[in-house]
Amino acid sequence: MDDFSFSVSPSEELLDLRLYQYGWEQCAPFHSFGPFVRNHYLFHYVISGRGYLDATVSKQTTQRYDLEAGQGFLISPGQINTYSADPDDPWKYVWLEFDGLRVPGYLSAAGLGITQPIYQPNSIAMAEELRDTMLYIAGHPSASSLHQIGHLCLFLDTLIQSSTTRREPHGVQLRDFYIHEAVTYMEQNYRRDLTVEEIADVCKLNRSYFSKLFKASKGCPPQEYLIRMRLAKAAEMMKTSSASIGDIAAYCGYPNQLHFSRSFKQHYGISPREWRSQNKLYEAD
Repeated sequence: MDDFSFSVSPSEELLDLRLYQYGWEQCAPFHSFGPFVRNHYLFHYVISGRGYLDATVSKQTTQRYDLEAGQGFLISPGQINTYSADPDDPWKYVWLEFDGLRVPGYLSAAGLGITQPIYQPNSIAMAEELRDTMLYIAGHPSASSLHQIGHLCLFLDTLIQSSTTRREPHGVQLRDFYIHEAVTYMEQNYRRDLTVEEIADVCKLNRSYFSKLFKASKGCPPQEYLIRMRLAKAAEMMKTSSASIGDIAAYCGYPNQLHFSRSFKQHYGISPREWRSQNKLYEAD
């Protein structure tokens, strides 16, 4: 029988960062999970033992990665994956599932993504710091949401600083200025029909160059970022207000409620109505 600990984070919705679930497990020989597709990012750190990951890197290609203690692996949203423990030396790992508007950018800074899911630390000390931060989160399921998010930030910072695939900043000051302008404009105008061309024009950049710059910074195209922003705003409103889902959808830039419901379920894994039922803070009249 496997030894494991699993917890679901309190449903505190933050726009930039959210922790969904976490835990650790000492797997039995041949213990396998998948094939499966996640709605959010899932990172495992291998504490001991060995195993392998099978993950899609393109529509036609699945790559196998052999892993051992001191390494980690990232599973991205929408990526088909299977991972299994070694029959002779089964692994023990700790995991975190998380997401948020800024997460793709953080992972991109660490050099991790669908085509490069394997974390290789640049030092044993940094790897141990990453492991201990993850185990701290897994060992404190009763901590407040803010406390958990604080340690999730420490985890992401350590991940970036310790990754051998880390991307060094290049032209960061000018790029950050453009990205800040774009995100601010999105925040101010997400409720209406907003195009990438318009955002690029505000930044005085060519659309193609702007999109490339934005994706390099945030880890996703500007249109996807805008969608995630709208859905996060809608989720916050469903939690804190009694407005109808249709009204919230329209307020957040979705005049078609059916389109909103499909997008919401694709991102959160459940319908808006189910999400509101599980997360609302107000009492209905």
